[in-house]
Amino acid sequence: FTRSLSITTPEQTIEKAKGETAYLPCKFTLSPEDQGPLDIEWLLSPSDNQKVDQVIILYSGDKIYDNYYQDLKGRVHFTSSDLKSGDASINVTNLQLSDIGTYQCKVKKAPGVANKKFLLTVLVKPSGTRCFIDGSEEIGNDFKLKCEPKEGSLPLRYEWQKLSDSQKMPTSWLPEMTSPVISVKNATSEYSGTYSCTVKNRVGSDQCLLRLDVVPPSNRAGTIAGAIIGILLALVLISLIVFCCRKKRREEKYEKEVHHDIREDVPPPKSRTSTARSYIGSNHSSLGSMSPSNMEGYSKTQYNQVPSEDFERAPQSPTLPPAKFKYTYKTDGITVV
Repeated sequence: FTRSLSITTPEQTIEKAKGETAYLPCKFTLSPEDQGPLDIEWLLSPSDNQKVDQVIILYSGDKIYDNYYQDLKGRVHFTSSDLKSGDASINVTNLQLSDIGTYQCKVKKAPGVANKKFLLTVLVKPSGTRCFIDGSEEIGNDFKLKCEPKEGSLPLRYEWQKLSDSQKMPTSWLPEMTSPVISVKNATSEYSGTYSCTVKNRVGSDQCLLRLDVVPPSNRAGTIAGAIIGILLALVLISLIVFCCRKKRREEKYEKEVHHDIREDVPPPKSRTSTARSYIGSNHSSLGSMSPSNMEGYSKTQYNQVPSEDFERAPQSPTLPPAKFKYTYKTDGITVV
């Protein structure tokens, strides 16, 4: 190891906020004995110690190579356009939490070699801070004033201030002026006002405002009664809706059953009356065609009334009474019925 080449920048720790640009200095001097080609190399040792050193940017043969490390691709650059002038410093832009680690600057120019290390810490500024009241802000009540940032690297410092009225914080609150929570005991109307909470860390700060109005206790009995009445009315309305829906469904079901319950009527059995009428009609026709001259050879049989059972309707058609027929013919003094 020769001391002809030296890096003049001391080793140091650099703290920057997420999203900002970190400047990592590396100034060096050469001696007349250093006659070889100039090589400059930056390496990163990640903070998790599970990864090997990664080359993030390299200058060799008058060319710059900055695509070695994918996580820093396009975000690491040399600050000088003439590296031979003795400035090997770099900028790391748009810092991320994954950029935390130890960066090493190594300069070679045979026979000289030198290197220095720099620790880069990336912190998150406090942001998205929210102030709110936890509890009921009524006279005589106990509640809390809270200040919560959405994000921010530790350690965080808090500072409460009163911005209105007397601009004096209550004496009982003084021990908690630098904490994220102020506990209010037995609140009075004098506590009303506008308060601010400022959250700080080493790389930034954020602030939120809170309006406190301590009011007399509300009529809780009336509120509870109103809530109960509202619930009862809601139950009645729901019951009415359910009843109407069920009634409508029953009506639709009944109409549907009636609509589909269509049966074909069974035709009634043929009445014997028609048979009887045909029988009598045929006899009448036969008798009507006889003349007195040809009745002598015809049997003098007396025709009685057609049996009553032949004239009775079937049980399926009881509406018509049985018909009775009586025919009288006179032939040579003989009466035929």
